[in-house]
Amino acid sequence: MRKSKFTESQIVAILKEGEAGMPVAEVCRKHAFSAPTYYAWKSKYAGAAVSDLTRMRELEAENARLKRMYAELALENTAIKDVL
Repeated sequence: MRKSKFTESQIVAILKEGEAGMPVAEVCRKHAFSAPTYYAWKSKYAGAAVSDLTRMRELEAENARLKRMYAELALENTAIKDVL
C-alpha cells in the first residue's frame, strides 16, 4: 500500500479545517488530494487528537512486540513437548 505524503497530525489538522466550516472541495484543492481521500480520512480519524494517535501508535507497537514474544514462547513450548 502506498504511503501517504501527509502525516497523521497533518491529516487531523486538515480534517479540523473541514469541521471549521470550510467546504470539502476547497480543503481538497488547497492541500491537493481528492474528496474520497478526505472522507476516508474522516471515517478513520474522526474525533481523534494528535495525542490519541500517538498513543494508538505506541499501543500498536507494543501489541506487535507482545505477539512476537508469544509466538517465540509457543514455539519453545512445542519444541520442549516434542523432546519430552
